[in-house]
Amino acid sequence: MKVYFKTFGCRTNIYDTELLKSYVKNYEIVNDESVADIIVVNSCTVSDCVDSGVRNYIIRMCNNGKKVILTGCGAVSKGDELFKSSAIFGVLGASNKSKIDEMLGKSEPFYELGDLNFIDKNIVSNYENHTKAFIKIQEGCDFACSYCIIPSVRGFSRSIDEDIILKEAKILASNGYSEIVLTGTNIGSYGKGVGTSLGRLVAHLGKINGIKRIRLGSIEPSQIDESFREILHEPWLERHLHIALQHTSQQMLTIMNRRNRALRDLDLFCELSSMGFALGTDFIVGHPGETPQIWNEAIENFNKFPLTHIHAFIFSPRNGTKSATMPMDVDSQIAKERLKTLQNIVAQNNLKFRQNNADRPLDVLVEKQSNGDIYEGWDQYYNKIKIKSSKNIAKEWIHITDYEIMQESNYAQI
Repeated sequence: MKVYFKTFGCRTNIYDTELLKSYVKNYEIVNDESVADIIVVNSCTVSDCVDSGVRNYIIRMCNNGKKVILTGCGAVSKGDELFKSSAIFGVLGASNKSKIDEMLGKSEPFYELGDLNFIDKNIVSNYENHTKAFIKIQEGCDFACSYCIIPSVRGFSRSIDEDIILKEAKILASNGYSEIVLTGTNIGSYGKGVGTSLGRLVAHLGKINGIKRIRLGSIEPSQIDESFREILHEPWLERHLHIALQHTSQQMLTIMNRRNRALRDLDLFCELSSMGFALGTDFIVGHPGETPQIWNEAIENFNKFPLTHIHAFIFSPRNGTKSATMPMDVDSQIAKERLKTLQNIVAQNNLKFRQNNADRPLDVLVEKQSNGDIYEGWDQYYNKIKIKSSKNIAKEWIHITDYEIMQESNYAQI
């Protein structure tokens, strides 16, 4: 029997898929869904758009005669509905990853959701089709943002033991992965309640031979403590940080039940920018209560932030959240215009950042050959660069001093 894994969503799901694969012993894992007998869908449920994508994929696979097993966040939020409608053969909760080999052999439909208190203890040692490795350091979130469904599908925050993380990182480094990406539901809460912190963990990871660059997933402004500040000048830390703002109006942050404060956030971003960091963020537009006055305040503040990257999206109500009970009072077209406004501002900021740093060499991990003799990679500022080369440079580190700055990305010939 052949099994294909389909992953939707974030880096944490990429990690979880590899972890699931490590438990498969009696089945052949394939990279082509068309030849698979069973499809395991590792789902995301962060928005309506993602839910629709997952559902449409499941229906298409069912119509193609595949047996579909659902896992991931969508197993909690949509699993019951999909299972009862017979759209899927089985539901496998995240705490039951180790049972997947057994579940793949089930002849009768199953619903094994498990609980939200688990901690993964298996180790991922290889990433197929990836030049970098992901390490999950924690699970769950203790925040109570009014719009977010994630705590209800991932549970409260709990940290993976540091010894397990360090062991995993050493194995990955010995297997040739020199860039690692730390991921989790809310990685800034790592170590909470167990006497350590994200900063201390990263400091220990940075000492492992073979690790050249450490990239972090999203963190919260309030989570940048003294232990984190101590690693900011380390050469192995990527010079890009993704810090989730979600909004730049204090009134809107209050409606969202966010912990961050708009003007305090601005001080933090300006401080980090002065240290040479490229800075990214998340931003929700069109949330209930985003009046023209609030939007004007947000834009006035937003223009002051030295942002170079953004993941902006339109509010999507999630069942069971407080925001889902609020009246949808922002016109969809207005929300789209606001989204585009933010994206345009940051695109210009990014170009200006690259122009202002044109004298700095770039350390690039080449990820793939995109077209003919053109390769793509990412530099230490998490900016894409296209490289023309007559040699195969995929998966190599390249130190680039001579490059051209273009609107969409940098460009070099070697």
